[in-house]
Amino acid sequence: MDYRLLGARLRQERLKHDWTQEALAEKIEVSHAYIGQIERGERSLTLDTLVRLANQLGVTVDDLLQEAIEKSNEHYVNKIKRMVLNRPESEQQMALDMLTVMFSHLDKRSSN
Repeated sequence: MDYRLLGARLRQERLKHDWTQEALAEKIEVSHAYIGQIERGERSLTLDTLVRLANQLGVTVDDLLQEAIEKSNEHYVNKIKRMVLNRPESEQQMALDMLTVMFSHLDKRSSN
């Protein structure tokens, strides 16, 4: 596990919320020094802390660990499925139409 990559991802997500390390630390009830050490990849963290960070940042643990997780085709299919399932039927059709056009274009490019 490369804790530097995890730390960089955490920092990126924290900055999306425009939070300081101190603000995030307060929200999950740890010290700001600990957040800094995690973001620099100097400290590992418990599963409990990882889950609290993900919940506070509004992301999944998978999102935070994406560089460390080996992804299968199933992973991508499930991710697309989650994105589409909660949309209205008209938007689902639009997404399908867009994917159809995109893949048609990619197929034409690869055959040239």
